[in-house]
Amino acid sequence: MKVGIIEKPGELKIAERDIPKVKDSHDVLIKVKRVGICGSDIHIFHGKNPFAVYPRVWGHEFVGEVIETGSDVKSVHQGSHVVVEPILFCGKCYACRQGRGNVCEKLQVMGVHTDGGCQEYFLARESSLHLLPESLPWDEAVLIEPFTIGAQACYRGNVQKDDVVLIMGAGTIGLTVLQMAKLAGATVIVTDLVPEKLAYAKTRGADYIINAKEENPIEKVREITGGMGANVTVDAVCIKKSFEDAIELTSAAGRIVELSFNEIPSDIAPVNIVKKELTICGSRLQTKRFPVVIDYLNQGKLALSGFITKSYPLSQMIDAFDYVDKNNASVRKVIITMD
Repeated sequence: MKVGIIEKPGELKIAERDIPKVKDSHDVLIKVKRVGICGSDIHIFHGKNPFAVYPRVWGHEFVGEVIETGSDVKSVHQGSHVVVEPILFCGKCYACRQGRGNVCEKLQVMGVHTDGGCQEYFLARESSLHLLPESLPWDEAVLIEPFTIGAQACYRGNVQKDDVVLIMGAGTIGLTVLQMAKLAGATVIVTDLVPEKLAYAKTRGADYIINAKEENPIEKVREITGGMGANVTVDAVCIKKSFEDAIELTSAAGRIVELSFNEIPSDIAPVNIVKKELTICGSRLQTKRFPVVIDYLNQGKLALSGFITKSYPLSQMIDAFDYVDKNNASVRKVIITMD
């Protein structure tokens, strides 16, 4: 079978490997159908992901059809359509005992620490799979994992009906946060520097859009909210200034959800956190969000038209990465088709 490998930073290749075999009673062999290229995959390619181990079969956003199952597999069968939950956790550490395997002490992410889904066949554990309706197109199913990230951000920010949610950044993840926040009943403000991104956010339910190049976001958010500020601010820009601005943009008793792995320290006076009794939390990957997103999809509540910017066959994988690199400002999601 063919696999897509990031051999080392800056080097992509397609290689041949044997098709994996079902050995354990809970193994499931999947014919991979679609793989999404995430910003983190691009970071791995450029050597900017501190957790990546090389060489690595990339890809943590992938879906496929079950080909074979172990003798004890009950939840799926040959022909089932599935999405793979790409995190592996121990189930024993403190985080796992709190139901937060996404920050397990021994966390492994497919495509980062272990081989991911950019391969024609993938051997998974039954526990990593979520069943999908066979009527769901593959090009929509592959978006489930990115939407779990948006769902997790809203979960961590405790987004409630009638909250005002500010999303800083209208990229892929910001757009998933937008739709999940709207489904929770929030009023949503989106900021970005790219007019095309803001226009698309408006078509996906943003109540207000702010071009931060043309308007002062802090002044504009205060104007929109009558001086209150946003109840929940999600930082999907992930730079030093965006985190600092979030403190000022958020209302008293508000929540800030930080998505950044930025290692640059920010200049934040503790008094500005304490006087408004702000809650600041990180949001990493997801925990128990796959069923939430799949349920929304089954109900037809997620608007996915136009979300995929471009698709490439596996044979053109290098071109796909090059396209994302050169068009980062306009890309929402580029996918690899494995048919």
